[in-house]
Amino acid sequence: MAAEWWEAVTEAREATGFTGEVVPRTVDGIGAALRIDRRAEFYTELGALGDADGFDAFLNHWWTQALADAAPHEDAREQAIDFADAAVSLHARLADGPTATQAEINALVMGAEAS
Repeated sequence: MAAEWWEAVTEAREATGFTGEVVPRTVDGIGAALRIDRRAEFYTELGALGDADGFDAFLNHWWTQALADAAPHEDAREQAIDFADAAVSLHARLADGPTATQAEINALVMGAEAS
């Protein structure tokens, strides 16, 4: 799984031209990179996860936010979001996992059904 993740990150970097720092896709890495005003929400959602099935979607959502928060300016923020979207999509493809839209991922993280 880790090898597939780093393959997706490498491919996404090449596809998007992202040159920023890659936040580790771990609870600690994400928590450290988030703006202070988002950290409480992140840890609250982490504590409320009911099962392991939602954990990957949770990490994808918050990893994208952490990359955006770590960007030094607006242009870098947009590039970070494009990179994160590409990396998450590529990882899903490489892992032969289900693909989901960002709205579906957001709904999973929030504990609701996507419309």
